[in-house]
Amino acid sequence: MKSTSESSAFSALVPYGWDDAWADAFAPYQAEGLLAGRVVRVDRGQCDVVTADGVLRADTSFVTPHDPLRVVCTGDWAAVEPGGSPRYVRAYLPRRTAFVRSTSSKRSEGQILAANVDHAVIAVSLAAELDLGRVERFLALAWESGAQPIVVLTKADLVPDAVTLSYLAQDVQQTAPGVQVLPVSSQRGEGLDVLTALLGGGTAVLLGQSGTGKSTLANALLGEDVMTVRETRDVDGKGRHTTTTRNLLALPGGGVLIDTPGLRGVGLWDAGTGVGQVFSEIEDLATNCRFHDCSHVAEPGCAVLAAVASGELSERRLESYRKLLRENQWIVAKTDARARAELRREWKRKGAEGRAAMEMKRGRRR
Repeated sequence: MKSTSESSAFSALVPYGWDDAWADAFAPYQAEGLLAGRVVRVDRGQCDVVTADGVLRADTSFVTPHDPLRVVCTGDWAAVEPGGSPRYVRAYLPRRTAFVRSTSSKRSEGQILAANVDHAVIAVSLAAELDLGRVERFLALAWESGAQPIVVLTKADLVPDAVTLSYLAQDVQQTAPGVQVLPVSSQRGEGLDVLTALLGGGTAVLLGQSGTGKSTLANALLGEDVMTVRETRDVDGKGRHTTTTRNLLALPGGGVLIDTPGLRGVGLWDAGTGVGQVFSEIEDLATNCRFHDCSHVAEPGCAVLAAVASGELSERRLESYRKLLRENQWIVAKTDARARAELRREWKRKGAEGRAAMEMKRGRRR
């Protein structure tokens, strides 16, 4: 049971997601005289932390390790020195969730985009042609993070009629089983009340490509023009980056929002569970395959291929599933020696099977 003085000391943090579990985790640092706060922005070794004393600027070098997945991130709950110049973040509390993608680095490093997130809001613009494969990619990372994904179809006011809008929403819904798909118009305010209710009381991260209307949506949710907005190009509906850092902002109706820069590349990072969640219908079908290790390519008795042949499952959906599985297996193999060895054994096995099949064909020809 927290004392009245302790509760009042942390009351300013409640709108940012503070609860009794965070208070318990912070107790050892409180005994050292450190301040609790949530990281609202990180920029070049410095971060802004909202505390009971207000927003403080702190240096992150004390807790910045060589592992890029363990650096201080927007959304972290931190233990900050009460004074000093510079003031340091001494530690951050164990993360409940983390949204991670792979970078374009040849070292195959992961990059953490946001921490302690409850909802991953994936913005998809209706002003451009739908890229369902990219939606599936975002969803895989969202599920893997531990957050609940929500797909928001932005710029719904640009769709000519309600029937077309309904068809587009259905197309996206079929790629997002178990996920709410919500058409929204920030200009007209349509769908914002539903989205606000979904995000209330938790932490949401806003994700998407440049030009999807993320900053406009963030401003609409915040009720003021906090994020800079630029016009999109008429030729392809795309825009330039307007958000350059990840910022955590309190929503007027409750909860907080982390706005992120537009993401050009969305590489998977050890997201096998997330891929399985996105393509749950394929994994359910696979339980009826004749072979437990069926690759759903040409094996006899494959329930997945049978579903494609009958029209129950689309070929595009299966190809996207295969692609993401291969990519994830590759990235895991590059970062994990055991997985890399297993992948090499799998390659050798398939190579041997291929050579054996070729020998049989040659024998029959002779």
